[in-house]
Amino acid sequence: MTVSIDQALNIARVLTEALPYIQRFTGKTIVVKYGGNAMTEEQLKHSFAKDIVLMKLVGLNPVIVHGGGPQIGNLLKQLNIHSEFVDGMRVTNSETMDVVQMVLGGLVNQDIVSLINQTGGKAIGLTGKDASLIEAKKMLIEKVTPSLTAPEIIDIGHVGEVIRINREVLDIASNSDLIPVIAPIGTDKQGQTFNINADLVAGAIAEELKAEKLILLTNVSGVENKNGELLSHLTAKQVSSLISNNTIKGGMLPKIQCALDAVSKGVNSAHVIDGRVAHAVLLEVLTDEGVGTKITSAKA
Repeated sequence: MTVSIDQALNIARVLTEALPYIQRFTGKTIVVKYGGNAMTEEQLKHSFAKDIVLMKLVGLNPVIVHGGGPQIGNLLKQLNIHSEFVDGMRVTNSETMDVVQMVLGGLVNQDIVSLINQTGGKAIGLTGKDASLIEAKKMLIEKVTPSLTAPEIIDIGHVGEVIRINREVLDIASNSDLIPVIAPIGTDKQGQTFNINADLVAGAIAEELKAEKLILLTNVSGVENKNGELLSHLTAKQVSSLISNNTIKGGMLPKIQCALDAVSKGVNSAHVIDGRVAHAVLLEVLTDEGVGTKITSAKA
């Protein structure tokens, strides 16, 4: 197959545009939270795997943290196990936790590992339980009710929050040709297992590794203003203003808070990007335009 002069020039333009980014980010860690459409649509799954393999080949160190909410929900439904949510967190009893471990640590994790390996990479599947990678504690939700003098504390079962990341495991991968693929399951010192929000795990890992970038894949174009226009670069101060005036609200709030926490604790930038776009990760990291919103602690 031959290409036209215009096609060849376009390929050359893309490659030369990527070069300074490759030079700048060689040896740097990029933490990617993988979920949404990018994780369920076949074409997007394959483009994601290619992005990750290429990043590793040109000298970047990608670390993947994945979700799996829809897959967990589907299996719970098949098993006739009732599922409910409090403030966006799945209430997780012992029976549900067994399903969570089966889906996240087994089915989903190994599917991602296999796809990356088939694409030419060397992925290794991990859960937070492996080598005590993620130490966690039970998450308790406070609900304020006007009729009560103190907040109501709600126990949502085996749902956790991150206390500590054992970076030794991740350093071993970063110093080799391995690509870690992490399921967001953690344990406490007593061996109790917890289901943890994947955004929170990705943020905690990015903070621990002082990553160059934290990338959160979503099913929206990024952060938009009130006119629905994409805001491609925001400082932490600007984000706080958008939260205050209710421009950022609802389901986007936890992701944005995760991004703000990361950049306040040493991560160079956080990116909320559109996972519905093929090769979204590569476009965000290695091109001028990107495909989402970049958040930094101060104006770059």
